[in-house]
Amino acid sequence: MDPQNPNPLKIHIVSSTDSPEFTHLTQSLTRSSLVALDAEWKPIRTPQSSFPTVALLQLACQLGPRLTPDSDESTESLDSVTFLLDLLSIPLPSIWEILRDVFVSPDILKLGFRFKQDLVYLSSTFCAQGCDPGFDRVEPFLDITSAYNHLQHKQHGKKIPKQTKSLANICEEVLGFSLSKELQCSDWSRRPLTEEQKTYAAMDAHCLLEVFNIFQAKVVKEGNYFHNTNKPAPPDVNLGLKEVLEKDDMNSKILRIKFCEALDIVRATASDFPQRIVTVGGMRSMCTMPIDESLLKVVKKYGEKIMLKESDKKPKASKKKGKRRSSVAENCKENRLENLNGWQGPPPWDLSLGSDGCPKFLCDVMVEGLAKHLRCVGIDAAIPYFKKPESRELIEQALKEKRVLLTRDAKLLRHEYLLKNQIYRVKSLLKNEQLREVIETFQLKISEDQLMSRCSKCNGRFIQRPLSTEEAVEAAKGFQRIPNCLFNKNIVFWQCMDCHQLYWEGTQYHNAVQKFIDVCKLNE
Repeated sequence: MDPQNPNPLKIHIVSSTDSPEFTHLTQSLTRSSLVALDAEWKPIRTPQSSFPTVALLQLACQLGPRLTPDSDESTESLDSVTFLLDLLSIPLPSIWEILRDVFVSPDILKLGFRFKQDLVYLSSTFCAQGCDPGFDRVEPFLDITSAYNHLQHKQHGKKIPKQTKSLANICEEVLGFSLSKELQCSDWSRRPLTEEQKTYAAMDAHCLLEVFNIFQAKVVKEGNYFHNTNKPAPPDVNLGLKEVLEKDDMNSKILRIKFCEALDIVRATASDFPQRIVTVGGMRSMCTMPIDESLLKVVKKYGEKIMLKESDKKPKASKKKGKRRSSVAENCKENRLENLNGWQGPPPWDLSLGSDGCPKFLCDVMVEGLAKHLRCVGIDAAIPYFKKPESRELIEQALKEKRVLLTRDAKLLRHEYLLKNQIYRVKSLLKNEQLREVIETFQLKISEDQLMSRCSKCNGRFIQRPLSTEEAVEAAKGFQRIPNCLFNKNIVFWQCMDCHQLYWEGTQYHNAVQKFIDVCKLNE
């Protein structure tokens, strides 16, 4: 869910064509002019002779507003709903034509983030189930990176440098919140999916709609996409129809109203059928709403398309030169890494080594979320000085501050001799499980008194005494806003001695305490 949007995501799992969720999907597609696409598959660690099997396809549909004959504007705001298609449960031939129609429908703008690879894997997955030739194109399409480049004041038509921004970075810069990618490499073939996986998958597609809406609002404000409206029409075009379709007045609104009424009639007379499909000339196609006028002009100016060539549909052979390693050498390497995964060295907080007896950790960028969890249970956990540190910089920081380096990067284990074995590779993917793993591996003693005793923002300690409301208001001036609803309550405030962040024992605090009591199994 978007932290700035109080409405939770509407997520529907589609695992059967006979389910109400599938009916809801087909109905939503008829009302959508904007659909964001994403796909998930089980990661493959070694080169394979075939593509991975896509396990989940996400479609985030932005539903068009309903118009009434008596109104010039839509009577309800744009809404969105996200569908997760379980491709391991649904017979793929039953949804192949519907998805193909969506991918090529001129009335639906498709959004994606570097979606070509997803399309290649998706096409391979459907071909393997007899849906030949799979999928070979998506149009009209807009890569969300192009929208981001426009928002960053890139000149249209100027050569844009190679895409380097991740989707998480784009969301942080454009939407103001960080998109966690820790579940990207989880096992998407395992069923049932966890609630965390469902939320992650839905958010990956939904955030594309959010970024596009900001992009479209900026384009509308600048008026950039009205430059083509005065082009003369070819002499053989039916001008009467052209005026109805392009004139931005009540005529176009009436057309959309009549179309919506026609759709309602189709639904009323075909309510016994789960798929909202019409048959024209012996071919099946989705019956969709005409694309919105402003959206159509965005498509004309910024729209792209993905076209797959035959060479794209064949896995590429590895181009690495040199002799192939023997299986014996590979086994030796795997055994070595397996041995390094465990904890080997003495704890650097050992009193006999001159330390203060308190465990201290350095979490690299791959487990930064774990650092906040460790701080919440009272453990000293730092993060790198730089956003993209080199291995040398991590090692220097860990040695300087006498910390154990926590990572998920197997390559860092090569430097364990420099760190005197003060390095541990975290095996778990989820933050709660990572926290339990570290507690058990290092035999840390966690008590309820330690919970929320450190600043989760900077790792600092709190001042020794609580602040009154008046003191907290004074400390927060020009720095932090305290909600007015707290002034009439007898609430205790605490302040970090390092970054001066204020905390108070409200509902969020008590929920967090209970969460870590459960995660650390303190009740047991």
